[in-house]
Amino acid sequence: MALQPVSPIPQLIQSNGRTVAPPPSIFASNDGRLFVDFVGLYCKSKRTRRKFGASSGARSFTHFAAKTSSAVKAVLDTRRCSNALDDEPHSPTDFRRQASWWSQFKLPNNVLPSLTICLGASYSNSPSQQVANLDDIISERGACGVGFIANLENKESHEIIKDALTALGCMEHRGGCGADNDSGDGAGLMTSIPWDLFNSWANNQGIPSFDKLHTGVGMVFLPKDEDLLKEAKKVIVNTFRQEGLEVLGWRPVPVNASIVGYYAKETIPNIQQVFVKVVKEENVEDIERELYICRKLIERAAGSESWGNELYFCSLSNQTIVYKGMLRSEVLALFYSDLQSDLYKSPFAIYHRRYSTNTSPRWPLAQPMRFLGHNGEINTIQGNLNWMQSRESSMKSPVWRGRESEICPYGNSRASDSANLDSAAELLIKSGRTPEEALMILVPEAYKNHPTLMIKYPEVVDFYDYYKGQMETWDGPALLLFSDGKTVGACLDRNGLRPARYWRTSDNVVYVASEIIDDSSPVFGRLEGRLAGCLDARVGVLPMDESKVTMKGRLGPGMMITVDLPSGQVYENTEVKKRVALSYPYGKLVKENLRSLKPVSFLSATVMDNDAILRHQQAFGYSSEDVQMVIETMSAQGKEPTFCMGDDIPLAILSQKPHMLYDYFKQRFAQVTNPAIDPLREGLVMSLEVNVGKRGNILEVGPENASQLIALKQVILSSPVLNEGELESLLKDPNLKCQVLPTFFDIHKGVDGSLEKTLNKLCEAADEAVRNGSQLLILSDRSDVLEPTRPAVPILLAVGAVHQHLIQNGLRMSASIVADTAQCFSTHHFACLIGYGASAICPYLALETCRQWRLSTKTVNLMRNGKMPTVTMEQAQKNFCKAVKSGLLKILSKMGISLLSSYCGAQIFEIYGLGKEVVDLAFCGSVSKTGGLTFDELARESLSFWVKAFSEDTAKRLENFGFIQFRPGGEYHGNNPEMSKLLHKAVRQKSESAFSVYQQHLANRPVNVLRDLLEFKSDRAPIPVGKVEPAVSIVQRFCTGGMSLGAISRETHEAIAIAMNRLGGRSNSGEGGEDPIRWRPLTDVVDGYSPTLPHLKGLQNGDTATSAIKQVASGRFGVTPTFLVNADQLEIKIAQGAKPGEGGQLPGKKVSAYIARLRNSKPGVPLISPPPHHDIYSIEDLAQLIFDLHQVNPKAKVSVKLVAEAGIGTVASGVAKGNADIIQISGHDGGTGASPISSIKHAGGPWELGVTETHQTLIENGLRERVILRVDGGFKSGVDVLMAAAMGADEYGFGSVAMIATGCVMARICHTNNCPVGVASQREELRARFPGVPGDLVNFFLYVAEEVRGMLAQLGYEKLDDIIGRTDLLRQRDISLVKTQHLDLSYILSSVGLPKWSSTAIRNQDVHSNGPVLDDTLLADAEISDAIENEKVINKTVKIYNVDRAVCGRIAGVIAKKYGDTGFAGQLNITFTGSAGQSFACFLTPGMNIRLVGEANDYVGKGIAGGELVVTPIDNPGFCPEDSTIVGNTCLYGATGGQIFVRGKAGERFAVRNSLAEAVVEGTGDHCCEYMTGGCVVVLGKVGRNVAAGMTGGLAYILDEDNSLLSKVNKEIVKIQRVTAPVGQMQLKSLIEAHVEKTGSGKGSAILKEWETYLPLFWQLVPPSEEDTPEACAEYEKTSSGQGILLQQVSNLYRCAPKKRKSNGEGAMYGKSYL
Repeated sequence: MALQPVSPIPQLIQSNGRTVAPPPSIFASNDGRLFVDFVGLYCKSKRTRRKFGASSGARSFTHFAAKTSSAVKAVLDTRRCSNALDDEPHSPTDFRRQASWWSQFKLPNNVLPSLTICLGASYSNSPSQQVANLDDIISERGACGVGFIANLENKESHEIIKDALTALGCMEHRGGCGADNDSGDGAGLMTSIPWDLFNSWANNQGIPSFDKLHTGVGMVFLPKDEDLLKEAKKVIVNTFRQEGLEVLGWRPVPVNASIVGYYAKETIPNIQQVFVKVVKEENVEDIERELYICRKLIERAAGSESWGNELYFCSLSNQTIVYKGMLRSEVLALFYSDLQSDLYKSPFAIYHRRYSTNTSPRWPLAQPMRFLGHNGEINTIQGNLNWMQSRESSMKSPVWRGRESEICPYGNSRASDSANLDSAAELLIKSGRTPEEALMILVPEAYKNHPTLMIKYPEVVDFYDYYKGQMETWDGPALLLFSDGKTVGACLDRNGLRPARYWRTSDNVVYVASEIIDDSSPVFGRLEGRLAGCLDARVGVLPMDESKVTMKGRLGPGMMITVDLPSGQVYENTEVKKRVALSYPYGKLVKENLRSLKPVSFLSATVMDNDAILRHQQAFGYSSEDVQMVIETMSAQGKEPTFCMGDDIPLAILSQKPHMLYDYFKQRFAQVTNPAIDPLREGLVMSLEVNVGKRGNILEVGPENASQLIALKQVILSSPVLNEGELESLLKDPNLKCQVLPTFFDIHKGVDGSLEKTLNKLCEAADEAVRNGSQLLILSDRSDVLEPTRPAVPILLAVGAVHQHLIQNGLRMSASIVADTAQCFSTHHFACLIGYGASAICPYLALETCRQWRLSTKTVNLMRNGKMPTVTMEQAQKNFCKAVKSGLLKILSKMGISLLSSYCGAQIFEIYGLGKEVVDLAFCGSVSKTGGLTFDELARESLSFWVKAFSEDTAKRLENFGFIQFRPGGEYHGNNPEMSKLLHKAVRQKSESAFSVYQQHLANRPVNVLRDLLEFKSDRAPIPVGKVEPAVSIVQRFCTGGMSLGAISRETHEAIAIAMNRLGGRSNSGEGGEDPIRWRPLTDVVDGYSPTLPHLKGLQNGDTATSAIKQVASGRFGVTPTFLVNADQLEIKIAQGAKPGEGGQLPGKKVSAYIARLRNSKPGVPLISPPPHHDIYSIEDLAQLIFDLHQVNPKAKVSVKLVAEAGIGTVASGVAKGNADIIQISGHDGGTGASPISSIKHAGGPWELGVTETHQTLIENGLRERVILRVDGGFKSGVDVLMAAAMGADEYGFGSVAMIATGCVMARICHTNNCPVGVASQREELRARFPGVPGDLVNFFLYVAEEVRGMLAQLGYEKLDDIIGRTDLLRQRDISLVKTQHLDLSYILSSVGLPKWSSTAIRNQDVHSNGPVLDDTLLADAEISDAIENEKVINKTVKIYNVDRAVCGRIAGVIAKKYGDTGFAGQLNITFTGSAGQSFACFLTPGMNIRLVGEANDYVGKGIAGGELVVTPIDNPGFCPEDSTIVGNTCLYGATGGQIFVRGKAGERFAVRNSLAEAVVEGTGDHCCEYMTGGCVVVLGKVGRNVAAGMTGGLAYILDEDNSLLSKVNKEIVKIQRVTAPVGQMQLKSLIEAHVEKTGSGKGSAILKEWETYLPLFWQLVPPSEEDTPEACAEYEKTSSGQGILLQQVSNLYRCAPKKRKSNGEGAMYGKSYL
C-alpha cells in the first residue's frame, strides 16, 4: 500500500461513513525568553509540504473500528487497550470557530486552506511489599520530544504559552501515530500557575481571589461516572480536611472533547482543578511538602476503591501545573481552551510530545510528569524499583516530621519508567535537594577517568563517589528536562545519545534544541505570525540576527544546563555541578568513610588434590567442555572463547540431560526502544565498581548526620570478581560484621520439600543476621568435606531468595550479598548472580581449576614447547578474572547498561522452564511464560549432579555432556551429522524417498524446541493434494538467513543466491556487501560453467547471483548507493539470534583481499561491527533509517530484523509505526560465523514465543496488516513452516539448513577459517573443495514446499493463507518430558483474532512510501532530470527546512541505478539554504556537489560514496563559526568515498565507520573516527574523548593547540605521531587549502598563513595498516625508491579522467578498486 509521509492512512479517514480530518497546529511569536526544544520520535504528518497536494492512493484502515467499551476503560487505567477511530464528526461551526482562532496568527495564504483539512483529526488512542514485575515494565515503552521555554527576566506572559504550543506543534512530525495513522500518544505542558486565569474564574464564581502564597492547585483526572466522581471527590476533600487544608473550590476544566479520537474520547476522564488553602505553613518548600503528603494520602486511600485507577493527579502544587492528555501536539490547545486564553501567563513552559512504542498509550502516562519531561528509556528500571522499595524503611528526614511512612510507596511497576524516575526525583526534591542535585544523584555522568573532571573539578568527582554507594544509577539513554517552578534545566545521560544544542542571545533569549529548525535560525526564532518551518516546511521563519548570539554550545554526554528563574542566570555544565558539589564537604566524607579493597595476590598452589577437585567439579555440575573450552581458554587467553553455528541443543527444560540453574535464564538485550552500547570501543562510560556494606539514608547528607557516617563504612570493590584472599579481607573487616550462611539442603529424610524448607530457613537466618547488625552476608557452598545427603542449594537460587526476602522485609539496604561458590565459572553465571542481587562473587572452584590447569603436565609441556604462550600461575588466574570482567561489560552493554552497580538486582533476564513457586520465591518479577520446574523437581536435578561425586560408577574424569560440540551419546543437537548426511543424500540424488527418511529422522528426534510439544488438529476433512496451492507459490515465502560473504565463502554465498532466485524466494546478502558482477543475469553458461562465475558449477543461463535482500547492519560494510538500489528488499539488522545486542565479527584470517575490497577495509585486519547504536539507537532513529532507505530505493521493501524476547510485541509495534514493511523475528537458535559462547548460549528466546507475541500484539494494536511477519531460527522442514504459519508468520527463513543443503558438514569450526568443505572458509585450497550446486538447495526447498502441501491437504486447507494465525489448529501433545510435566504452552495457543487481510494481500501490498519529499521536486525539475539523463552540468539553489530529511538520497539512488557508484560524468551543483533535516546529503555519488549554507542535524553525509559536501554558516554570522556546532551527531557514518568540508564543529561520533571519505571539520564531540577503516579526517579544533577507538584504517590529522589531545585518544590500536612524512604534510595542507577555498574558513586561513607554526601542532593518528604508507612513513621515499604517491593526487587524477562506463548502469567495483 502506498503510504503518506510514513504511513498507510489517507488524508481523510472514513469512520462510520463520515469524514473526519486532523486538527491544526498552534503558532505564535516569542521574545525575551529561554527556548529549549528536544525532539523525540516522529509521527507521520498527514499534511503535505510546499507545493505538494494531498497524497492519494493510500488504503483506508476502516477496520480499525471501535472495540468494546470495557477495553476502553483501560486507557485511564494501567492496563492495555485497543485502537479505534473517532465516530463523531465535527460540525462546520467547530471548523469555523477553530479557523477563526487560527486567524490571529496571520498565516500565509497557502497554509490556512489546508488547515480546514487538518482540523479535528481523529485520535484513536487505545485504551507486604511487591517487587517490580517485568511483565508490567515491558508493556510500556516509549520515546518522546521534550523542550522548555523560559523568560530570563522571569516575566509572566501568554506569549510563552503560545511559543511552547508552537514548538509542540513543530515536533508533530516526530510524534507517535497509531494504527489509523492519526492517533497520538500524548502531549502536555508544564507551566507556573496562571493565577490571573484562575482569579478571573474565581471572581465569576463569587470566590475571593486566591492567596498565591498559600494556595495549592491540583490538576486531577477523575472518574467519569457521576456516582464514582462524588466518591472520589469525597475522599479527596476528606483527606485535605484531615490535613488541615481548606478546599476553596472545584473548577471543571473546559475541554473540547469533540476533537479527539474514539478511544481518547471514550476514556477522557472528568478533568477538574481543585483549589486548596494551606494555612499552617509559610515557607514555599513546606507548602509543597504538605501538598505532596496530601497527594500521597489520597492515592493510598483511593487504592482500595473500585475507582482507584481512574483517579490521577497530573499535578498538585503551589508552583506548577500540568495540562496533558492522550492528545497530539496540535490538539492540546484546542482540547484545553485555557491554553488559548490571554490570561494564561507563565514565565516558563516545559512541553512534551510522547511516542509510545506500544500503541496503547494512557492518559496518566502523557508527559510532562510532575517534575520531569523524559525522552529515553531507563534500562535498569526493575532494579531501580526494587531498590527504591527497599529504601522505604530507611528513608528519614527532619523535613517530613516523622511522616515518612505516609509517603510510601516510592515507585509503581505499572507506571512507565519516566513516571518512576519522576517519582524518585520528586521525592529527593521535596526532601530538600535542589533539582540539579537530584538529577546528578539519579543520572550521574561518566566521571571516572574523565581528564577534565579529575584535574579541574575534583569536588564533582567526590560528589559522585559519595553517592555511588548510596543510590544506584537510573541507567539508560535519557534526555531529561526538569523544573520545580524556580529552576528549569536539561541534562543528558552518560552516553549522550540524545543530541542537544543551546544558544543565548543578547536580548536574553536562550535556545536549546536537538533539531535545528531554520536556515538562519537554529530553532524557531521569532515567529511573528509565521508558521514555524518545522511544520511541513510550507514556510520558514523570519531570520534571527546571528550577531546577537552571545553563547552557543551543545550538551555532550552527561552534561547539564540550568536556568535560575528568579535571578535570570544561565548555568552551563561545570558551573552547575561545581555549585552542587561544593554544598557539602563530600571529599572529606569520602576520604573518611569509604575504603577501597586492597588487591590480594592469587593463591600460588592448589588447595585441593586432583581427586577432590574432580569430586567438587562433578558435584557442582561441571563438564569437560566447561573446563577445557571455557575455564582453560579464559585462563590461557584472558578472553571468552569464541564459537560458531548457534545453539541447536534443547532448552534446558526440554533436555534429557541435567543442567545448571543458570541455563534456565536468558539475558535480555536492547533492541529498538533503547540501544545496546559498546564495551569494546566506548568502555570509558562503563564501570564494574561496586560498593559493599550498608547503604545510607539517601535523604540526608552531611557531618551532622551521625547515622549516615556509620552507614558509610562501605568498601569499594574494583570489580565483583573476588579471589580467596580478597574474600578473606572482607570477612575480617570489623565494620562489615560479615555473616557466613552455608547453602546446603538436607535430604536424609527425603528430597520432597527439602529444598524449599532450606530456602525459608536461609532467608530467616539472613533476616536475623541483618537485624543483628551484619552488613555483609556471604552465602557459601564451600565445605571441607562434601556430604552425600547435604547437596548444595544452587547458589543462584539462594542469592535470589535472600535478595527477595530482604527487599520484602525492608532490610535490603542494610546489607550486601556476596556469593562464595563453586558453581560459577562462565560470564553468564556471574551476570545471573549479580542480576539477582549479589554484589560480588568468589568463584573458588573455578580459580582452583585454573591453578590445576596451569600445574598440569600437559599445560607445562605445551608452554615449554612453544605451542602455548607461557603464563604464570598468577597470570592464569588474572586472565580468567579479566575474561569474566570483559564478559560482564559485554552483557551489561547488550542491555544498554553502563554500570554494574545499576545491573545489580535489576533482574534483566527471562526464565524458560521454572515454575511459579520457584519464581515467586527467588526471582519474583521475572517473566516465565511457560512455567516449569517445581522446587522438588529442581532439587532432583541438582541432586543428579551431586551424586556423581559419590558414585563408584562415576568415571575418573569429567563427563562431556556435549552441550557445545556434538558428540555421540551427548546432548542432542538439531544439526547433527546423521541429519546432514540424510539431507545431502536427498537433495543430491533428488530422491523423494531419501527426503522421506530425512523427514522421519526429524519426526523421531527427542523434544528439541517448544514446537515439538505441539501437534496439529483440524476442523476439516482431508482434501486431495492436487487442490492445494502449488509448491512454486509456497517457495516464494522462503528466505535464507543473513549470512555475510566473509563469514561464508563466495561459492556458498553465490550458490544460495542463485538457488533462491530460481525459486522466486529471497537470499540475504548479510552485512558484507556484494560484488556488482553478481547483479547481471548469466548468458555465458556452457555445461553448467560460466566464465563470469568460474568457481561455481551447476549453473544455467538466466541465473543471477544477486541477493534479493541486501542487509544494512551496524558495520555498514559494503553499503553503497549502488548496493542499495540493486535490492528488492533492504534489511536493517538490529539483532542477530546467535548474539543479540552485539555487532558482527569477522576474524582477520577470513578478511582476504577480495573480502577487504568488498568491505572497504584492510586484508588480514579483524572486522568488528559496532553494537547497533550509531543511527539505530532508539525508535526514532530506526524510523529515520527506514526513511533513508525508502528514500534511496523507493521500490525496495524495508525489513527490520529483531530477536525474540519478552516484550518483542511492544518493540514490533514501534517498528511498524516507524514504517517498516517487514518485521523479522529470529529465534535464539540462529547461526553465526563467530560469537562468544556465552552469547550463543544465553541470550534471546524461542521464536515460537516471539512470533506469537509479535503477531498478537500487532493485531491488538491494529498494525498487523501494515507489515509482513517473517520468522527464522532452526527451520528444517515443512512442519516448522506450518507451525510458524499457525502462530502468525507470513514468511519463513532458513539459515543453517540451507548451508547444509549446499554442502556444510557441521564441523563447527567456521570461526577458524578451516572449514573442510569450503563452505565457511576464505582459503582458496579449501574453497576448491566446495561440493554444492544451486540445484541442491532448489531441491530442498521444493521438497519442503511439497511437505507443506501434504500437511495442508491432511488438514483440509487449500492455501497457506488459510491457516496463518490459526492457533486453534494447534494443541499440546501428550508427551512425557524427563524433567517436568508442568510446562504450559497456553500462551502460544492463545488467540486475539485474525488479521483483516489475507497473508497474500499483506505480502503483495505496495512498498511503504515516504510521501512527498523534496527530492521528488528536484527530480521533477526539467534541468536536473536532463542533467542526470544526459550527464550535463547544472547549478541550482534550493531552500531547505528541517522536515526535509534524507535530502539528496533519492537523487543519488537514481544516479546509482543508472550509472553505478562511479560512472556518472555529469555534475549536479546544488546549493541548499536553511536548516537541513536528518541524514542530509546521504548516499551521495560522484558528480553530486552539494553545498549547505546554514546548519544541519544528525547523520550528515551518511553512506556517501563520492561527490562533495560543503556545510558553512551564512555570511557574517555574529558568532565564531569554528567554536559553534553546525552539524549533528554521527556524520559520515559508513561513508565509502567523497569529500566533506564543514566550517564549524560536529557532534559525537564524527566519521564513524568511514572507509574512504576525506573530511575537514573544525571540532568534534566524543568518539571521533570510531571504527574507521579508511579515508582521511582533518580536525582543525578541539575533539572530545575516545578519539580513534577501533580505528583500523585511514588517517586522522588533529590540531592540538592546548596540548590536550593525548589524553583523549584511545591508544588501543592507533599510533600517535607528528606529521613528519612529506607526503602526509602535502595531504594535510591540500585538504586545508580545499577547505578554505570551499568554506571561507577563518581558522583554515590562519593555519595556512602560519603554516610553519601550526604544522608542529598537528598530530597524525596512524593505525598499523597505514604505518608503511607514504603519508605516515617519513622514510617511505627512501625505502620505496620514490614510489610513494599521495592518495589525494591519485584521487584528483581519477576525478579529472574521462569516465568509462556501461550503459546498463552497473558501476565499477566500489571502494578503492578505481585506484
